[in-house]
Amino acid sequence: MLTHPLQDLETWLLFFSGADLPVLRHTAHKLEEMREKIDRVNGRDVANIVLQDPLMTVKVLTYIQPFAGKSLRSEITTIASAVMMVGVEPFFEKFKDLITVEHMLKTEPQAMLGTLQLIRRVQRAAHYAREWAMWRQDINVEEVTIATLLHDLTEILLWCFAPKLASDIRDLQKNDRSLRSTVAQEQVLGIQLIDLQLALCRAWHLPQLLSNLMDPAQANQPRIRNVLLAVDLARHSANGWNDAALPDDFIALEKLLHLNRDSLIERLKHTEEEKAALPPMPLMPPPDATESVI
Repeated sequence: MLTHPLQDLETWLLFFSGADLPVLRHTAHKLEEMREKIDRVNGRDVANIVLQDPLMTVKVLTYIQPFAGKSLRSEITTIASAVMMVGVEPFFEKFKDLITVEHMLKTEPQAMLGTLQLIRRVQRAAHYAREWAMWRQDINVEEVTIATLLHDLTEILLWCFAPKLASDIRDLQKNDRSLRSTVAQEQVLGIQLIDLQLALCRAWHLPQLLSNLMDPAQANQPRIRNVLLAVDLARHSANGWNDAALPDDFIALEKLLHLNRDSLIERLKHTEEEKAALPPMPLMPPPDATESVI
């Protein structure tokens, strides 16, 4: 575990680009269950599991890009396409014996708590983004969903591999509610996480489209606003639905979705009810839990 910041952006990039990323225990268990009935599994079945987990999602996309680059003119930007590209059986052969977040952080309870809470927020953001993209009749809803799911990936990685530094950033912002996250990151890490995120996308050869969808510099485009507003709403509502930033989020959403306030609130209620169907996210594993799948 890192306890001190690395030298510069390039050093951070080298550290994370070569790391063996863990996945959620729920993901590993569900994939193992699916492996047992592999002859009845298709790419969409796998995607439905993978797309609940930002860490597993980036592992799949990173793995598939070299294959896609050799045989396709266009980029692989969805999980179902990635599984179809490599084949179901080779996919399960590649992604077996997965290390899990819960196993990796079993001796770091606060790090585990921070990681799982953040992933839960990310799942909520991805669910918002998917619903809004469908409402907008986006050309590819899954691309928007994936971009949202991966938007805070470097923050998740920080909690997994450098939880003390992630905690220091959180504490700075708790002590000063007006402190912007980018300022807190620079104070603790010496870099901004969005810069590391985009650098990792390039290092892992992730599709340029997904990088663009996560780039706040291109926020004037509706698809990118869809992603960024979903991230903002999940982040702000995590503090409670009376958070001071939410009125601005609602105004921006009204413009994006062409809805009045009452219709927007009704859709948000509908989405909140649907989010109850997300897989359970235990904050902590049982004290004596051991990983049967790691």
